[in-house]
Amino acid sequence: MTVLVTGAAGFIGSHTAVRLLSRGEEVVGLDNLNSFYSPERKRHNLEEVARQQARSGQFQFVEGDVRDRALLARLFEQHGFRSVIHLAALVGVRGSIQNPWQYYDVNVNGTLNLLEAVRAQPAPRRAQFVFASTALVYGRTELIPFVETDSADHPLSPYAASKRAAEMLGFTYHHLHGLDFSAVRFFSVYGPRCRPEMLAYKWLDSAFGGAALPYHNNGQMHRDWTFIDDIVNGIVSASERRLGYQVINLGRGEPVLLADFVETLEFVAGRKAQLDTVPMPESDVHYTYAGIGKAQQLLNYHPRISFEEGIQRFYSWYTDHVRAQGPTDQGPTDQGPTDQGPTDQGRIDQGPTDQGPTDQGRSAESSGEDG
Repeated sequence: MTVLVTGAAGFIGSHTAVRLLSRGEEVVGLDNLNSFYSPERKRHNLEEVARQQARSGQFQFVEGDVRDRALLARLFEQHGFRSVIHLAALVGVRGSIQNPWQYYDVNVNGTLNLLEAVRAQPAPRRAQFVFASTALVYGRTELIPFVETDSADHPLSPYAASKRAAEMLGFTYHHLHGLDFSAVRFFSVYGPRCRPEMLAYKWLDSAFGGAALPYHNNGQMHRDWTFIDDIVNGIVSASERRLGYQVINLGRGEPVLLADFVETLEFVAGRKAQLDTVPMPESDVHYTYAGIGKAQQLLNYHPRISFEEGIQRFYSWYTDHVRAQGPTDQGPTDQGPTDQGPTDQGRIDQGPTDQGPTDQGRSAESSGEDG
């Protein structure tokens, strides 16, 4: 049986594909290689996947879009997918405010297309569905740490609302058709191969001669920074378990003050970035803090990478794979406190002619990444 990974050329997607291949799985990766950031960087991510394939597992890459229902029907006819890991999405808070139609087209309609493709499979062999969601669905909740029983019905941006809408679609398909649907909510993912508009990446770019970054609320904001390896552990574990309908937090469960995050990066890099203190925007939140008890119980999820080790590993990757190759590709600078990644997402499944928000003048947010 094969696993379908959408957004497979992105940050979280490529790491997930590598992990599955290392276990001897057969993986089909779907990605449209759009230009949210350099497609060349996504091809480099796929090279990492190919290197793992050479050691174990089987990988087939398909360049395509989750909004292409005919393509999805062909893929599901050709492969007996045991799991769908849906990481492809449009990410970014400010981009979603500028172009909400596009975010809903990709994040909601694209998810609907995949749910329909799973529903069309023979009932005994329908794939289980793992959906990449975001901590931003909680909005400015007063329940700390964030818990999955929160109604999460006050999202602060179209991006967060689109993810919550897709979660609710998952429940509908579970209720009507018996699909197994797990929505995993990412908290501030970072690590090697992260997108060039994400905070940690942009901070290092600034420290090594790039543009100044807005520094929200003078760094007095907490984020539950979670290293990519731990996030992938949770994703893969969810793909192995038929749990009916579940929403599950994937974070470290140890919020870090943004000012401390910046100070740690400064210590590891041995230099400072250019930071401009600005107020926190209305679409942002002061705190993210994952309650991970449910993930521990259902997924045997136990984050292993400390904040300090994660920063060091990320900096080592940046030095070896970004600085060593000369000037970096800045990519679009619409960032916001995003999740995706896919995560991980990146703006992976966007369509070959619909490039999304193109305002190149925006600066990276300094509040953190959720996805």
